[in-house]
Amino acid sequence: MMNSSSHLTVVTGVIVEEEIRFTLEDLSRASGADHAQLIVLVDEGVLEPGGSGPHDWLFSGASLRRARTALRISHDLQLGVEGTALVLDLLDEIEHLRSRLRQLGQNL
Repeated sequence: MMNSSSHLTVVTGVIVEEEIRFTLEDLSRASGADHAQLIVLVDEGVLEPGGSGPHDWLFSGASLRRARTALRISHDLQLGVEGTALVLDLLDEIEHLRSRLRQLGQNL
């Protein structure tokens, strides 16, 4: 039973599988970024779509998480796209090292 001073927080989300593919328009809608922001992220190597150009790019499901993370980092830390790309590279490296440590810990 909840008393009057209790608060209930509802969190909603969407699970996106790696196999899903987004067009530039789809990714723009899902991430809240405009096309120009996403194109700059592609130009900087933050996002890696398949296809020859914006009109036929296809992004993986992981690109949605990466685009949202890039936008949040850029906004929160007030970084340009180059700084954002560097932070993302460092976060990727940290995750890789943590994964290696977990593997080594299981093999010891």
